[in-house]
Amino acid sequence: MYTIVDIETTGNGIKGNKITEISIFKYDGYEIVDEFTSLVNPECEIPYFITGLTGIDNDMVRAAPKLVDIADNILEITKETIFVAHSVGFDYNVIKNEFSSLGLDFVRKKLCTVRLSRKLIPGYNSYSLGKLCSALNIPLTDRHRARGDAHATTLLFQKLLRTQGAEDVFKTFLNSRSQEKTLPPALPKHIYDELPTTPGIYYFKNAKGKIIYVGKAINIKKRVLSHFYDKATKEIQMCAETADIDHELSGSDLVALLMESAAIKHHYPEYNRSQKRNVQRYGIFSYEDRNGIFHLAFNKLKLAPNPIAIFYNTTDCRLYLEEVCRTFSLCAKFCHLQENVESCSHYRIQQCEGICRGKENIETYNGKVKRAIGQMKDKSQSYVIQEKGRNYNENAFVMVKNGIYSGYGFVNKDIQVSTSEDLEAFLIPQNNTLETERIVQSYLTRNPGKAKQLLPSDTE
Repeated sequence: MYTIVDIETTGNGIKGNKITEISIFKYDGYEIVDEFTSLVNPECEIPYFITGLTGIDNDMVRAAPKLVDIADNILEITKETIFVAHSVGFDYNVIKNEFSSLGLDFVRKKLCTVRLSRKLIPGYNSYSLGKLCSALNIPLTDRHRARGDAHATTLLFQKLLRTQGAEDVFKTFLNSRSQEKTLPPALPKHIYDELPTTPGIYYFKNAKGKIIYVGKAINIKKRVLSHFYDKATKEIQMCAETADIDHELSGSDLVALLMESAAIKHHYPEYNRSQKRNVQRYGIFSYEDRNGIFHLAFNKLKLAPNPIAIFYNTTDCRLYLEEVCRTFSLCAKFCHLQENVESCSHYRIQQCEGICRGKENIETYNGKVKRAIGQMKDKSQSYVIQEKGRNYNENAFVMVKNGIYSGYGFVNKDIQVSTSEDLEAFLIPQNNTLETERIVQSYLTRNPGKAKQLLPSDTE
């Protein structure tokens, strides 16, 4: 026995969604044996855009029964039946959450007519209820009203029951161990089946091929499946839109984290919340003026040639330069900590030996600047982290030069590599960001022996 269900709601996600109308057709496989249809008072305002879609407004539901008043009717008509709906995850989870808020359990076996249609009648461009009914000549009246959609879904379900091969497909979908009922309705099963069980990143794509989410995993297939079991509103909405999944192998968790960060920055997927903010970076650099005096200064990274050090806000740049000035007795004016002054008078830096007043030899001052730059560069070490490759025959590596993340790459184990120049032939260059710095630093904190230092001669 089956109950074909459709609901209209206030449209506030899954957990915040309130039912405004419900229609249930009890179907024995041959004919409709019972029906329950009712407007529902959601006990909250119905948004204008929902009224525009369904035609249900606040006046229509004001005198309608509340869900608690009809809960017994719903439980009784669906008792010992298989719950059927078009994109069943939405209807089932909204009802389940609504019942849970009343202190009631709602547990039923379920079938999705979207997934059944994709399996039994493949080849259609769209499996939305409206498009499918039009293609199959199924009458659909009162679109986006519960009874009209539920009745059309019943007719569709009847057709699917009598399609060649239906018996085996239904048994598979109802098997408690089957993943069919877990997968998103628009996602073909073979795409999930072909996912690897190795480290890498994965892309959820919608029906138009647009990337809507990027994730990383040590086991891609297992991690992807976990999204389908997650009942959070964002996850349910994301999975409902997922029509394709692509992936890239990384070989290791570290490289996967770095790949994921770059992909999020590049694609800005709708359902990724972290790492989408572009952080402005600033670089400290050096230059020589027309009088031959070496300056230290900072600017936005794209305007800072050959940066000596990189920071993520101007405050850190200034504090760092102040410490350099004090340590090497440099001038606040020529370190651009004071602008438009004849001579420096910085209240925190009083170690200037007179270059700005003509009391210090330029060559002597430039020597101090060079020593300061040397110390800054010494603190920005260059190293390589070797990781597992994407297969047995290769190694992966992550390169950091002068403290700046340069990217990652993959090298066949048969190729002899001894210098950074050798590695750079295989390097996939990447942007250095706050996230990548944190990823690499966190990894080295947990794995202090993994960084292989590069000699200065190797990195020039």
